[in-house]
Amino acid sequence: MRFDLIVKDGLIFDGARTPRFRSDIGIAGGRIVEIGKLRTSDAPRIVDAAGAHVAPGFVDLHTHYDSQVFWDPHCSISGWHGVTSVVVGNCGFGFAPVPEDGRERAMLSMVRTEAVPMAAMAEGLPWDWVNFPEYLDSLRRTPKAVNVAAFMPLNPLLVWSLGLERAKAGDRPTAAEQQQMVQMLDEAMAAGACGFSLQRKGLQGGQRDYDGTPMPTDVMHVDTLMAFGEVLARRNAGFVEYSAKISDAEILEQLAQVSGRPVLWNSVLTTDREPNRHREALVWLKSCHDRGLRIYGQGLISAAGLVFAVADEFGSGTWDRVPAWQDATSGSLDEKLRKLSDPEVRRKMKELIPESEALPPMPEWVLFRGASPETQRFNETKLKDVAATTGKDLVDTFCDIVVQDQLRTEFYVEGLNTNRTLLKELIDEPTILPGISDGGAHTKYSTLGRFTTEFLTDFVRDYAWVSLEDAHWRLSAYPARCAGFTGRGVIAEGAAADLVVYDYEALAIQPDEVVHDYPGGEWRRVQRAKGYRYVVVNGEVTIEDDAPAAARPGVVLDGRATASV
Repeated sequence: MRFDLIVKDGLIFDGARTPRFRSDIGIAGGRIVEIGKLRTSDAPRIVDAAGAHVAPGFVDLHTHYDSQVFWDPHCSISGWHGVTSVVVGNCGFGFAPVPEDGRERAMLSMVRTEAVPMAAMAEGLPWDWVNFPEYLDSLRRTPKAVNVAAFMPLNPLLVWSLGLERAKAGDRPTAAEQQQMVQMLDEAMAAGACGFSLQRKGLQGGQRDYDGTPMPTDVMHVDTLMAFGEVLARRNAGFVEYSAKISDAEILEQLAQVSGRPVLWNSVLTTDREPNRHREALVWLKSCHDRGLRIYGQGLISAAGLVFAVADEFGSGTWDRVPAWQDATSGSLDEKLRKLSDPEVRRKMKELIPESEALPPMPEWVLFRGASPETQRFNETKLKDVAATTGKDLVDTFCDIVVQDQLRTEFYVEGLNTNRTLLKELIDEPTILPGISDGGAHTKYSTLGRFTTEFLTDFVRDYAWVSLEDAHWRLSAYPARCAGFTGRGVIAEGAAADLVVYDYEALAIQPDEVVHDYPGGEWRRVQRAKGYRYVVVNGEVTIEDDAPAAARPGVVLDGRATASV
């Protein structure tokens, strides 16, 4: 038999938790067609996997590469870390359906919620669509080195039918408006959407819109949500991504019952400040599965810290829950400077310093890098120590520094998951899918897209919490099953040939660096991978020795033919 490519003599972890075995993999037409002892003369290209591990490509269910995919075919940093399939359109945010006169407003929303640079979107998005099926067609035309699936995001759908003002006000749709939205979701599913997504955080939640107001899904009616769930039930296809607090548990359960489809709940995380937070979530998730409800928690498992500046739209989910801070950090750069310089604004900010579930207390923030001589003398100094040195109030210290630096001061904060005892409880729970890379979002201060490599290096190799067999099931087959990606996430004859070939002992996350590779002259912060000999997508090599290759074999995954190549 002739093959297009043979992966030779690798130690195989098939994603199905079968004990590891050494073998060859023959690939033809983008699929795995034979596993066994194969002759090198039967293929024009041989991938040498001797001494390496071979596993299914990783599946990243929570990304925001909705715009980046149009200028970055590898959807990095996820694609650099062995990810072969990504899902975009999470949290109810996205770019379709959007009328032509709503494009700027849609991009501004993504600036605030996901900190995607406006200049990059304005230059990099082709905007050759209006409705969601047209957006999928544009994705299909775009050369890709990873597979991409797309949720129908509910925010633009609500705005399309109700208008921005009524959607923001939480108006109940008329029967005709609700029917229009249901029909549009049904059309999106028929065109290839993998389901729908939303965040529902109420009037005082985080992830605010560009103008500081809640997103439409934060205040949407439950009966409208259930009508969307019925679309998935009728089609028996798709899944739901739902970002909310555990206080929405009853609604999540109702949606799982109505739709009959998997519901991926974001997010489950560990924090020293609330050590029982994740435990409550794990108890509830287990009870859901005991009752046969397909509700999965997506765990934020990376320990990556954050480097942020106020100029870079940091604050969503951190300051948005305190009105005075949310107002002071919203708007243009000039508006922020004016507000942060105003004594009355500062007085209101001092009344309640925000506490974040995701960050250490404000006094522990480190002034990482000043942008002017006056502030650079405090580099690598905690904010509380700067305040003590200057004799100023903590809030005045913060505001004076960022105003002096024209909002460009960089602060560093420790990431989550520094408490291994709590983190292991999260990793041990079978209802948790590892992830939340947030790839494509928060690119100036977040590198969570490294989580796949981190899982293998930390939880498997260094801590010995998880076997390699289990790790590759959780990074590939398990999320693929949740998303309905038939024929992916496993190494088996007939499956799509999405593979990673890596040097287990050499696998590593490279140091943080800043790269200027975004459209519009924008930059981002990245962490590259080391140890990936090859990444194969649909039978073609897309990464070789940690470097991107020229092949663009990625496809759009959808509910109609998810294993197509």
